[in-house]
Amino acid sequence: MPTYIMLSNLTDEGAKTLKANPKRLQEVNKEIEKFGAKVTAQYAVLGPYDFVSIMECPDNETIARVSVELASRGTVHLLTLPAVPIANFVRNLKP
Repeated sequence: MPTYIMLSNLTDEGAKTLKANPKRLQEVNKEIEKFGAKVTAQYAVLGPYDFVSIMECPDNETIARVSVELASRGTVHLLTLPAVPIANFVRNLKP
């Protein structure tokens, strides 16, 4: 299944929600599965983003729907990137 990297920043509202209910992260991950995607790894990070999520999803259309659904809540800003495994990348470079 294709892999995607989702970089996220909490809005002020999202930070308040997370502080009041830290388990909300796991709840959202379960909601994501209802759309056909799966979070395979997730990290809280320092720097320009708050979280990095590694996700598997059947196609671009599904991950786009996940991104819109999450962003529409007003608690997070997202940047979603398709990820290509290095072995596939190298294989496609060969003539």
